[in-house]
Amino acid sequence: MRTTRARAGLAALALAAAFIVPGALPARAADEDAPAASPLARPTQTAGETPPVGNLEQTIPGFLQSAYGPPSFGPPYGTTHAFGDWGGVQPWLQNHGIYAALALYEGISGNVAGGKRQSYTLAGQVGATVDIDWQKLLGAGAWSEDLWLHTLAVNGNGQNLSRLFGDNGNQVQQIYGARGNVVAHLVWAYFEKSWLHHKVDLAVGWIPTGTFFNNSPWVCSFMNVWLCGNVTPTKYLASGRDWPSGNIGTVLRLMPTRHFYVMGGLFAVSPHSYNGGISGWAWGQDNLGKLGTEVEVGWLPEFGPDHLIGHYKVGVLYDNSRYDNLYADGNGQPWIVTGLPPRRQSGQTSVWVLADQMLVRHGPGESNGLVLAGQYSYADGKTSQMNHHLVAALLDTGYLWGRPLDSVGINFQWANFSRSAIQSQEAAAAYGVPFRGANFGTPYGIQGHESIYEAFYSVHVMTGVSLQPDFQYVNHVGGTTVFKDAVVLSTALNVLF
Repeated sequence: MRTTRARAGLAALALAAAFIVPGALPARAADEDAPAASPLARPTQTAGETPPVGNLEQTIPGFLQSAYGPPSFGPPYGTTHAFGDWGGVQPWLQNHGIYAALALYEGISGNVAGGKRQSYTLAGQVGATVDIDWQKLLGAGAWSEDLWLHTLAVNGNGQNLSRLFGDNGNQVQQIYGARGNVVAHLVWAYFEKSWLHHKVDLAVGWIPTGTFFNNSPWVCSFMNVWLCGNVTPTKYLASGRDWPSGNIGTVLRLMPTRHFYVMGGLFAVSPHSYNGGISGWAWGQDNLGKLGTEVEVGWLPEFGPDHLIGHYKVGVLYDNSRYDNLYADGNGQPWIVTGLPPRRQSGQTSVWVLADQMLVRHGPGESNGLVLAGQYSYADGKTSQMNHHLVAALLDTGYLWGRPLDSVGINFQWANFSRSAIQSQEAAAAYGVPFRGANFGTPYGIQGHESIYEAFYSVHVMTGVSLQPDFQYVNHVGGTTVFKDAVVLSTALNVLF
């Protein structure tokens, strides 16, 4: 099972870019029911910066244009490219309905104290997106209006630092894992069709669930993967697996006004360790008969004359598959001791609540100001090793000290491991048998809770390039007290070519 939905670096290419910096705010529409402008808009030009070339400041329309839309996972500078207009290639492609981008993400992380042992690792990713506007490409009629194909493939490299210092369930690096040893791991490939000025939107194909659900603009400003991407524990469930794992499925979104939406999705549930195989291209896996359903409702208010934007979301996932009880056999006794098969549980449920609110605005931008954010997620503890997850965060830009394209943030995470998982571990310890892992890995001891404190500062180096130092303090590594608390330092480079 993939441990990181670290979408950093590349997913930003065609997605919403770091809503934490200036220029990400959709322009306020004159008509309240009109579709909002793209949240990927180019940041406000600063002194000495080269003005936009051609139409590179434009972004991918359609679903990705919605105000609440997909999350951001990379350079917070929209679709501006470090290599400019590619010698005139980019404007030509976009004028013919083809939006292409390449991105590089490389990070170095090390636990300078605590954990099983001190170590450091490199982890990175190269990826490419191609998005096609069929009407512009084919010059076709009304049937192709707002019809798009979205594709993304990545190539990953590196090692899992968290596993090296004794945490098999968490991941302090934003990029690691689940990409396979392949040249191009397919993340998504789906068609999207919108009607009624994007008030109705349908997506069908190979879709990571968290591209649409259980996500918010601020989460991937941070590196820790329990937060980055759609949030934990939902994405560690078989039916909620997310980036870079896609799912055969469909999503219908209704957005009658720019301040309210409701959407639902239906996805095939893979019983295998990797959706689509190790490469992501094997859509025809066997035993895909079960379905996961997700529903989310969101309110996107703007308060006062400064349009202080908020994102408030609540959602639920239900998977009609059957899963092993983490503790009980058919007689209610610990199967890890009795040797009997685990009790089979019908269905798996997860719920989430996400909220963020701008408190002070510093300029144009979806989150160009002081933003308070938080989330709570729950999963059924009989089948999920973690059942509760809480996050509180505070983010801002560098506006106050003359660095308006920089961003800074702090967050606190608290994760609780389920009673069923703990009972199984206690039984294993009492009878001297090995611990068994579940969806959050094999623990080194009896789990309770794990807390993470994180702070980052993202430096805008130049157009399309950012450098982000990051600090994390991991309390109760792996949810146990077996190892000392870990101190992790990281630095990541994001380049959008």
